[in-house]
Amino acid sequence: MTTVSAGSVARGEGELWSRALRGDGDAFAAATGRYRRELEVHSYRMLGSAEDAEDVVQETFLRAWRRRETFRGKATLRAWLYGIATNASLDLLERRSRRLLPQLVSEPTDPDAIPESTGEVTWLEPYPDRLLDLVVSGEEPPDEAIVALETVELAFLVAIQQLPPRQRAVLILRDVIGWSARETAAMLEMSVVASNSALQRGRETLRDHLPERRDDWRSSPAADSREREVLARYMDAWKRTDVDALAALLKEDAHLTMPPSPAWVFGRDAIARFFTNYPFRPTARPHVHVPTRANRQPAYAVFLQDEPGAPAEPFALEVLRIEDGLIAEIHYFLQPELLGRFAVAPPA
Repeated sequence: MTTVSAGSVARGEGELWSRALRGDGDAFAAATGRYRRELEVHSYRMLGSAEDAEDVVQETFLRAWRRRETFRGKATLRAWLYGIATNASLDLLERRSRRLLPQLVSEPTDPDAIPESTGEVTWLEPYPDRLLDLVVSGEEPPDEAIVALETVELAFLVAIQQLPPRQRAVLILRDVIGWSARETAAMLEMSVVASNSALQRGRETLRDHLPERRDDWRSSPAADSREREVLARYMDAWKRTDVDALAALLKEDAHLTMPPSPAWVFGRDAIARFFTNYPFRPTARPHVHVPTRANRQPAYAVFLQDEPGAPAEPFALEVLRIEDGLIAEIHYFLQPELLGRFAVAPPA
């Protein structure tokens, strides 16, 4: 029977895995379950969908159970599971189109004539920070790179979706997870030369699509106080429906997207006109913002509430990107079903 070397599993996993090899499903679940959330984050980077990532993790554990005797202990159990999850993601990507945001699909929209959703494009989905926090707070937290700030930002997710699936896998395994060229090549059944070439091409493509100064993906803790100030002013502009105050918070080249509508609005002036025409118009229903976090970025669960005390209607999930003390992007996901994943209570 296959045995596991002492250095290949985390403390306490060896006995669990020995029992799993004998058909003990509970022991298998205990040994592998601690990696569920980080495998989900990894699959989310590959797929751009939290729902698809959940499905891939389920498939990963099914494949791991069926193939448990193939785990030879040459790598860690975590690495073995990452390999299975990556291949399961690649299998799904053979049947699914890449997930994007509207600015990569169409030209900017006239803010005076916003089109409805066409249902023809599957859009990138946001991911709740509360689930990322569960990864970090686990019994055996992964390396910092696995949940690094900017490798789950929407800007990174949009950029990495530009890569072909296998090139995407190579870049994530090498630059985010921290695997070696040899480990990555072996897992993807390609040569080291081909793996290194894919990584180089992937990095070049990523630099072309990431915002300026973001190709090193390092976070800036000093931005926290500025971010809080911007968010406070942003909420004040909403409460007062003050379009001039909101416009003052936007970068000149800011853009606003509204999945599942293909519409997106480019530029400070156009976004201000959109707010004047739609959410800030006198007859619009009041929008109530409940703070949350998505993709390590400030976000709001948005509800429609006609008056205080009235039932709140889930409406959207809003994600902001703040750069240099100004709002660079507003992603308004007009998909109320997303709010359940964020576990945000509606206003009382």
